[in-house]
Amino acid sequence: MAEEATQPPRRSGLRGPAGYGARRRPAIKRLLPRTLFGRSLMIIVTPMLLMQAIATFYFFDTHWDEMTKRLAEGVAGEVRFLISESRDLPPAERRALFSQASRTMSLLVSFEPDGALGEVPEVFDFENLAGQITSALDERLSQPFTVTTNVAEEWVVVRILLEDGVLEVVVPRRRLFSSTSRVFILWLLGSGFVLLTVAIVFMRNQIRPIRRLAIAADGLGKGRDVPSLKPEGAQEVRQAARAFLIMQERIQRQITQRTEMLAGVSHDLRTPLTRMKLQLAILGDNPETEELRADVTDMERMIEGYLAFARGEGAEPPAPTDLQTLLGDVVAAARREGATIDFRMDSRPLILSLRPQAVRRCLANLLSNARRHADHIQVTAGLDEDTAVIVIDDDGPGIPEEQLEDVFRPFFRLDRSRNKETGGTGLGLTIARDVARGHGGDIALSRSPQGGLRCVIRLPV
Repeated sequence: MAEEATQPPRRSGLRGPAGYGARRRPAIKRLLPRTLFGRSLMIIVTPMLLMQAIATFYFFDTHWDEMTKRLAEGVAGEVRFLISESRDLPPAERRALFSQASRTMSLLVSFEPDGALGEVPEVFDFENLAGQITSALDERLSQPFTVTTNVAEEWVVVRILLEDGVLEVVVPRRRLFSSTSRVFILWLLGSGFVLLTVAIVFMRNQIRPIRRLAIAADGLGKGRDVPSLKPEGAQEVRQAARAFLIMQERIQRQITQRTEMLAGVSHDLRTPLTRMKLQLAILGDNPETEELRADVTDMERMIEGYLAFARGEGAEPPAPTDLQTLLGDVVAAARREGATIDFRMDSRPLILSLRPQAVRRCLANLLSNARRHADHIQVTAGLDEDTAVIVIDDDGPGIPEEQLEDVFRPFFRLDRSRNKETGGTGLGLTIARDVARGHGGDIALSRSPQGGLRCVIRLPV
């Protein structure tokens, strides 16, 4: 099989013919979470974030700016008072005034005779203290001044140019900045974190039963044994779980009844057929008995086909299976029966949870149909996102487009004559699709580029 382990089929060849492939989601939907947990969390978190954003905007636009403005106006008024009171005072009295301002106003005031303002470096000022104090001083002072906020962490320096020097006023930040703003921000962040944590814990507990129910339903749909599901969670989820358990019990009961009935039918039909075969053996060989033997053989073959369809996949448990090995064995068996097959598959192992015998029978039925009606068959297999895709192309007569779905119906045959040389009982494709759907996949038919029929089998990884 070394020559068979070549490149996998192109995705365009796997997706297009059968109309498969995920459609592109709109841009907005691609940004939204796809899980119920993510969407539920978004429903809770989005209004909370919006509310906090509005509250923060309102706080900074009204309370923050208004409070900072009033504090700056108070400091600007005190600076103007110091300038007016210290004018024309002797140095000793001026120092006394500055000392009193330090005790009563928490301002550090000094005077530099013949000093200069200098340049103020531009720095990022989140609280906009410099802008607020500058605006307040502009309204009250006619002298040039500078405001520096990066001298020390807890101080703001204001320098005013007077006629005989520079008056320097060092203002504590607490005179211009309210600590309640930090408390408000921390409260918003803290409350948001607490609410988010509670929402995550609550939503996980609410979604866990839904996830278990989904897993159980998926397992039941694939014919797997579903462990006992305990109804839990919200009332609606409990109701859905109880309905699922009732449905599971009914399905299992119907399957058991059908299997038991078919086992009885099989026994009842085989007994007269065996007697007929014995009587034909006693009668000897003649043209009449040869025709009866052929009819008995056809009846046995039809009964086996009916029972195989009714049994479905049986009780075979799923097991990790190398699809490359399984498909290679089926192709080799078809080649031994005379089929001309070109097999191409990715050389990498592809392990899937399959019922090996059921999948083997599904692929064998499809290759048998192709071998019966075509001279050349091409089998390609590969991985398309999270799905294993097997494509079977042939150069036979194909199937009319209006009958591509009809051939999957039980006992439907394109040849109405029921001639065993032109087909079987009409259950091969039905059994194949049941096996594929029992694994969570599907089978679709379309026109092949080789002129015949294309069969696309998709199995989830």
